[in-house]
Amino acid sequence: MSNQMVSRVEGQSLVLEREFNAPKELVFRAFAEAEHLKNWWGPRGWTLTVCNIDFRPGGVWHYCMKCVDESQGDFYGYESWGKAVYGEIAEPDQFVYTDYFSDTEGKESEEMPSSRITMLFEEHNGSTKLISRASYDSAEALRTVLDMGMEQGIAETWDRLDEYVQTLHQ
Repeated sequence: MSNQMVSRVEGQSLVLEREFNAPKELVFRAFAEAEHLKNWWGPRGWTLTVCNIDFRPGGVWHYCMKCVDESQGDFYGYESWGKAVYGEIAEPDQFVYTDYFSDTEGKESEEMPSSRITMLFEEHNGSTKLISRASYDSAEALRTVLDMGMEQGIAETWDRLDEYVQTLHQ
């Protein structure tokens, strides 16, 4: 598998895969701890200005990404709020969460689709294959997020994750 993200649609699910040259315990922690997330979460030109995480079953991660790149035109200064509610966590192999668009108070958006996401971390000779499966309630909901540029945003986010874990794994 290459170091680039591979994506495919399976029914009402978006499946994303990528290999990271770091142990799975490290890649898993990068998703589980605020001190790590603040360094890489979001597409290029965006920063995590709020990151409140309670990484346990039933716990919530409420966050805000803000565009700080003036070259992104109308997106500059824009804030995107999100909320994750964690389900099963089997460290360092996988975790499951429901992902929502939200407001500043953590109220879930009724206009934007939510998804149930399973994150799998598989070790391969010291590297980690990350598999994300995001399942939506309908094909239309999946199409909505694809049309918003979700794949590009996640590809850039995972590029930043790859760069970040390399700084920790040397």
